[in-house]
Amino acid sequence: MDLHDSNYDSGQGYHAGDVVYVMYRNPHTYNVANIQEAAVVNDPDQPGQLALFLYETYYPLDSDIAIYRSEAEAEQAYATYFGSIE
Repeated sequence: MDLHDSNYDSGQGYHAGDVVYVMYRNPHTYNVANIQEAAVVNDPDQPGQLALFLYETYYPLDSDIAIYRSEAEAEQAYATYFGSIE
């Protein structure tokens, strides 16, 4: 299973307003990861580009972030890489 949505392709296929799910690692406790809902938005710093809006911060919409279109798909990937969510 790929860590990224098969529709990623450099952000193509996503539109401002889309809701996606990402695997987010806690920056203070690196071995803790969770699935978090994020919004695809217009990047305020890069006109014409899209960004992820997560925890009041804009992140580049790039291949460094595991992005999923559904929570179920994100949970399946999480279970594959980290074990059960429960």
